[in-house]
Amino acid sequence: MVNFRAFSTKIMRFNLSEINELIRSRRTIYPEQFSSRKVHREQIEVILNNALWAPTHGNTQPWRFKVFTEEGLNTLSGFLGKTYLAITPEDKQNDMKLAKMLKRPLLSSVVVAVCMERQAEEKILEIEEIEAVACSVQNMHLTCTAYGLGGFWSTPKLIYHPLTNEFLGLGEKDKCLGLFYIGYPEIEWPKAHRKPLEYITEWIVK
Repeated sequence: MVNFRAFSTKIMRFNLSEINELIRSRRTIYPEQFSSRKVHREQIEVILNNALWAPTHGNTQPWRFKVFTEEGLNTLSGFLGKTYLAITPEDKQNDMKLAKMLKRPLLSSVVVAVCMERQAEEKILEIEEIEAVACSVQNMHLTCTAYGLGGFWSTPKLIYHPLTNEFLGLGEKDKCLGLFYIGYPEIEWPKAHRKPLEYITEWIVK
């Protein structure tokens, strides 16, 4: 009798147990949980190079990255605070939210504004371009996990505002899809759980 499990293991191109562990170890770690240790530029380049290998319909490669480091983090912090106050009605402004928005870039080693550049011909649906960029963020987060780096994908409402496009030098039809904060965690790596497969899966056999 053929041992199909042993056979499949022999032809496997990568170590699946390590890949499973990497994927299942990915966690959101917030800037408030980062240490002051700096992330090297070479690490960020590896993270972004892996982001380039996400699926992309029509090979449009719509992802664009604006990387804030050093004094750029102060620039980003200032923009977030100023824009929040400018577009949020005074009676809905929250001092704690504002303080957090101002502080998070300064607690991070690097912040990447993850953007989508809309194809000029618009042959590919916008939602598919957004999905491609979201996949690139997963690649970034998994690479951070492999490095032992914390990552946090933040999507405050103001990132979708035209003022953000202007700040980042994006076109009218382009979109910023979030700020990805990166730093070394100073906490124990978090644990998590997911619902069992049978709760969220339907097998259709005919």
